[in-house]
Amino acid sequence: MPGTPGAAALDPRTKLVLLLLANLMLFLHAGAATQAIMTALFLLPLVAAGRRRMATRFAALYTVLAVAAMLDPESLGAPWLHVIPALAVGLGMMLPCLITGAYAVSTTTASAFVCAMRRMRVPESVVVPCVVVIRFFPTIAGDYRRIRETMALRGLVSGRFAALRHPMRMLEHVLVPLLMNAAFVAQDLSVAALTKGLGRSGVHTSRTTIRMRAVDWLFMLACAAPLALDTAGVIG
Repeated sequence: MPGTPGAAALDPRTKLVLLLLANLMLFLHAGAATQAIMTALFLLPLVAAGRRRMATRFAALYTVLAVAAMLDPESLGAPWLHVIPALAVGLGMMLPCLITGAYAVSTTTASAFVCAMRRMRVPESVVVPCVVVIRFFPTIAGDYRRIRETMALRGLVSGRFAALRHPMRMLEHVLVPLLMNAAFVAQDLSVAALTKGLGRSGVHTSRTTIRMRAVDWLFMLACAAPLALDTAGVIG
């Protein structure tokens, strides 16, 4: 579930800018040095927001991908291993998008997001689907945990690597129920959003207060600087 915004959390609009910068880095094919710098910067808000375990996992994954990308199959006498560095490079380029997306979803409440969208004059026809998406994934994650707990109590599947040891059983007892429940969850969340008046026209008020602080502007500039320098050819 998304946490309540605190003093350490950036403004939702800043989080959207970080997500945009991560995608621009992917589409502009930024160099390895730029990727490393921006990935480290993107991990800082996770640590500041108390998501240290998530930040550690992302950092470890990026390190593994960076090492795998430097693998030389020819020197190992196994040319068929070229697929490993190619995959590592692709996943490493997408990882900043996952980091910024995970940070935005895990630290932004639906009310803060709605307030930010209205400050940006985004139409309600866009705000309502976005709110449904934000609430959809945490709800599905909660359903997944409950299904796993139920399966463990019944002795069907248990353990961290149960999906690898019992793939067909996981498909039957986890994936199929989740897919069947996803449509109902999306419908219920849409109805809940409309019931709260998100789709009504006119002036809306909010109990959630958001504002751009100096740290938001400074951090956006710090994250945009490496990409701008890479585009100018200064770093790569």
